[in-house]
Amino acid sequence: MIKVGIIGVTGYAGQQLLALLIRHKEVKIEFISSNSYHEKNVSEVYCNYKKYFDKKMISQKEAEKSLKEIDVLFIALPHGLSENITKLALENEVKVIDLGADFRLDSSAEYEKWYGVKHLYPKINQEAIYGLPELNSEKIKISRLIASPGCYPTSIILALAPLLSRQLVIENSIIIDSKSGVSGAGRSLKIESLFAEVNENFKAYSLFKHRHTPEIEQELGKIAKNDVSILFTPHLIPINRGILSTIYIDLKQKLSEEEIYSIYNEFYKDAYFIRINNTLPEIKNVKNTNICEIGIRVDIERKKVIIVSVIDNLIKGAGGQAIQSMNIMFGLDEKEGLEYLSMYL
Repeated sequence: MIKVGIIGVTGYAGQQLLALLIRHKEVKIEFISSNSYHEKNVSEVYCNYKKYFDKKMISQKEAEKSLKEIDVLFIALPHGLSENITKLALENEVKVIDLGADFRLDSSAEYEKWYGVKHLYPKINQEAIYGLPELNSEKIKISRLIASPGCYPTSIILALAPLLSRQLVIENSIIIDSKSGVSGAGRSLKIESLFAEVNENFKAYSLFKHRHTPEIEQELGKIAKNDVSILFTPHLIPINRGILSTIYIDLKQKLSEEEIYSIYNEFYKDAYFIRINNTLPEIKNVKNTNICEIGIRVDIERKKVIIVSVIDNLIKGAGGQAIQSMNIMFGLDEKEGLEYLSMYL
């Protein structure tokens, strides 16, 4: 059994992670931690756990004293809060999977620029592996620190990787229009997340300054083996969960829709959680699953491609993908604990 601890269990990503780990047959949850609700039972905060998983939450200080009891620590905290506990965990030979942003950017200077926080331990940051299993599984296998990707980047990078890896895309032509459910904003109290603000509304936000931009450009650049510049516009839509990204690109040569679908099917032939669809993806096709669904349309003469991808932001974009990385780290089938299809409605 893999002995697990969770820091930040009461955020939306943390509770989704917990819900999945409870059903994982190779996992034993040793402790769950919440600074806001420590000493309370998790079922007092999320009543869906009542009777079936009643476990008291502990503070982070208590969790730090319990690190020797676990094999892997999941951290689901806001940016700037993961470094100290990660350092302690690694010193205690505990693997770490961070669902936050602290280790996603290779450059500490870029991290400070976009997040306004300095890396306390830049060497730890350099050790982190970007936890996108479909692209980095071999590195994940031997890593002890995983930086789990952001939800928007997951939907975008997976959609673009097959064409960028073949250097078929004009790198500065990429325009991304992404729409996310409200849970992507987290569980903290914000005026813009209130029901009356979100319901019957649809808006763009953080134009030219969304913090996922450097993460997306960094990872796309690695795939393309060249600098990649994107135009990324995120939107908020009045649903609880899900992301739909519509991506517009220019090709370097004429390719038919059939040829591009062939490239995608070949690239992802061994990727269980990627579904290439001839019809255009919809959020309800993947809600409550670890699946990323991708569809493509092509204008041959103008050498333009539109790619649509959908994910569940709390599963493939957070807790599920983190568990997928854990499975790989510990030599399990990456599907373990994650084989769920959407209920559709």
